[in-house]
Amino acid sequence: MHYIHPMVLKVGLPVLAVLVIVLHLIKKKIKYRGGIKAANTYFVKDLDIYRNRRRWYTFVTIVMEACIITSLVACLVLAARPAKKETVNNGTKKRDIFLCMDVSYSIYELNADLVESLQEVVAGLDGDRFGVSIYNTSTILYVPMTDDYDFINQKLEDLKVYFQLQKEYMDKYYNEETGYLEYNHSEYDEFAEYQEKLEYYDSGTLINNYSKGSSLIGEGLASCMYSFPRLDDEDRTRIIIMSTDNAQEAISKPLVELDEAADLCKKNDIKVFGIFPNRDNWSGMNTTDYDTDESELKLNVEKTGGKFYKQSESLSVDDIVDDIEREEALEVEEVTITKVVDQPAVPIIVLICALSTMLVIGLGIRL
Repeated sequence: MHYIHPMVLKVGLPVLAVLVIVLHLIKKKIKYRGGIKAANTYFVKDLDIYRNRRRWYTFVTIVMEACIITSLVACLVLAARPAKKETVNNGTKKRDIFLCMDVSYSIYELNADLVESLQEVVAGLDGDRFGVSIYNTSTILYVPMTDDYDFINQKLEDLKVYFQLQKEYMDKYYNEETGYLEYNHSEYDEFAEYQEKLEYYDSGTLINNYSKGSSLIGEGLASCMYSFPRLDDEDRTRIIIMSTDNAQEAISKPLVELDEAADLCKKNDIKVFGIFPNRDNWSGMNTTDYDTDESELKLNVEKTGGKFYKQSESLSVDDIVDDIEREEALEVEEVTITKVVDQPAVPIIVLICALSTMLVIGLGIRL
């Protein structure tokens, strides 16, 4: 700790010390003057009550004087502004990680099960920057790259509600035999309520879906990749955690296919860690082949240098975290700032205690 205005103490403390000494010397030289003198006062001075009062008066005088001196010293210290220097490292973190989630209704089982695990991923990789991208026909940058982990977890909680609504909606109204949503007349109000809630979350992810189709995996991955800040002019360790069933239902040719998006990630040194649903959670809505979609996703994920995971009871979030942490963090330029922070707490407490003691003694004398 140091003082911003040290001259206040260098000058103030000696002056205070001299002042106290001078006042004590003057006090000793003051003689009784004027008034009516009393004879035989030694009779009074021999009384126990007088002696007790005299001792109390001496004690109170010493304590009051000590409190006054302490208060003055505390005031001088406050005027000198005690402070400490803090070195703050404002450098950017060394890993950038995007959670890239396919939010099409064919993958609601995987997303409902995985969203809590993704929160654990965020907690397990504390210290890196994160972002969240969700897509179906079109992509939404749901959480821009940030190190505000409370905000990320709050947004993941919102996604948890979204995926749970999808799960309830599909479980109640989707008929796998017919491939249509079905409901009774008595269920219409509830069905409409589900649709209204889901439209709030779906908005932005289904732009032009009637002409483009759904689950455009390549466009979702490429859009997420280009959401990394300063992609061209900054060397960083960049990772995408992607959950998808890779069941693309394109009506027209997508702008970017999965293999093209994987090539772009590889070109920009971005590794993709893919999470694929197990066969039990493969949706009857999909018109594609399970094995083909799995092998295609695995091939393209591993092409980027990442790793392929398949949903199972033994899928460990810790394993995913460990694999990501094994990715060497690139050294980046860091900015170090030295801050000066005031530290007035101790002298203020001392001042308050001294003044409070004087107040209590003063009230005690009056009583």
